[in-house]
Amino acid sequence: MMIVRFLDLFLLFKRDKLALAGRKNMIITWQGHSCFKIQDKLGPDGVTVTTDPFDKEVGLKVPNFESDIVTVSHQHHDHNNVGALRGQPFLIDCAGEYDFKGVLIEGIDSYHDDKEGAERGGNIIYRIEIDDISVVHLGDLGQILDNTQLEKLAGTDVLLIPVGGKYTLDAKKAVEVISQIEPRIIIPMHYKTKDSKNEQLDIDGVDKFIKELGLAPTYEEKLKIAKKDLPSEDMELVILSF
Repeated sequence: MMIVRFLDLFLLFKRDKLALAGRKNMIITWQGHSCFKIQDKLGPDGVTVTTDPFDKEVGLKVPNFESDIVTVSHQHHDHNNVGALRGQPFLIDCAGEYDFKGVLIEGIDSYHDDKEGAERGGNIIYRIEIDDISVVHLGDLGQILDNTQLEKLAGTDVLLIPVGGKYTLDAKKAVEVISQIEPRIIIPMHYKTKDSKNEQLDIDGVDKFIKELGLAPTYEEKLKIAKKDLPSEDMELVILSF
């Protein structure tokens, strides 16, 4: 009787362990500015994607961790500090389609301003497909999206969007782009924070965007999400700390 009971408990433990192992949660951690660490899971078997690593002039702690893939939206010092990352990450800095370590990434041409690049040049939007979740990083987008761009961004689950203005979309234009894309989760980036030691980074904080969007935010240290947990109806606004 005791042996049967022990076997039953063992089988239950094994089943629960397998269930937990199969339950994948994407993890998105904001490093500040436009830099995110996106992981399919923790541990040596996981894949890490890094977006727009910045240098020390931003006034924040420079990202310095192991990465498998790094995307660069444009060649400015606060977005292309690839050398700070450890390992030998696969570099993506051009529009096109990429498949590396099971992660599908599409780079989409766009502009860094609202004058077709005449002021600040080009910008690459990245659509990152990982664990059946579609994450879109808009880089330093400065324009309202056209129909061709929108077609490639249909079905976006998580949107990483600049909101600080001056060099990128401001709060009002960011809300307009959100209404175009209609993501499930919105995470703002590229705004001024109290942690920045760069007094010359003359952009807005996040509060102006929160007010313009009109959604009550949730505040998280990092976003852990599985496909089944994505909101099905209303959009959610998540403010990440770093």
